[in-house]
Amino acid sequence: MNLTCRHLPGATLIAVAGQVDTRNSAQLEEYIDQHRERLDEHLIIDMRELSFLDSSGLAVLLAAAMLARAHGVGVHLAGLQSMPARLLEITGTERAVTVYDHVEQAIAAVGNLDLANPAEPA
Repeated sequence: MNLTCRHLPGATLIAVAGQVDTRNSAQLEEYIDQHRERLDEHLIIDMRELSFLDSSGLAVLLAAAMLARAHGVGVHLAGLQSMPARLLEITGTERAVTVYDHVEQAIAAVGNLDLANPAEPA
């Protein structure tokens, strides 16, 4: 598994490549925790190069989604390949996250969400 991170206005973008399974799902969870600058920012996960996701990786995504929802934001998954997409579909995980065909769509949607809900003035 290979992980990279970019910080965007109002979001953290993490790209996941390879496979996420019981051997490395804890590494994904730790990476997400360490690279999110703020809990009230959206989390976009670029899954274009993720070929395999098992239940332990799914649990990491669901935990991230629950934490995001508790802080008024969301988890946005982009570019799912067929196997991870099927796992999300059969488990109903699609109801806990927002899924986009392309990462650019997720970035644009998060930007529009931030414009619709501007931060309170200090």
